[in-house]
Amino acid sequence: MLCFISGIFFSIFGMYINKLLSMSIEEIREYCLLKKGVEEGFPFDNETLVFKVAGKLFLLTGLNSKPVQFNVKCEPQKAIELREKYNYVLPGYHMNKQHWNTIVCEGNSSKKLIFSWIDDSYNLIVQSLPKKQREAFLKK
Repeated sequence: MLCFISGIFFSIFGMYINKLLSMSIEEIREYCLLKKGVEEGFPFDNETLVFKVAGKLFLLTGLNSKPVQFNVKCEPQKAIELREKYNYVLPGYHMNKQHWNTIVCEGNSSKKLIFSWIDDSYNLIVQSLPKKQREAFLKK
């Protein structure tokens, strides 16, 4: 009986933790729009939501993806390391796999870690801007 009760407890506890760690499109959108100079749009189709900074893409996601997943830019060596370390980090779907990762949000990771990957992607784009454009952008 104790084994049955503990099994139910861990099942319910696991679903609760999974819910805490899973990410929604709305949370990703809200986080991206908090960043300086970010624009959102649908340049490809009605399904693919794209976030840009200074006119350059740093995150894209399918609105109807189940589970939620999105592509972010990443330094090539770090992209490989993340794929080796986390089974929910994959080569960027329909992207240059050397520079892009697909993150699958199935409740396997903390929101803090996912947000840090979004930050990295955003920062890579800002840092890649020509010096004058980057300085003007940062002064805004």
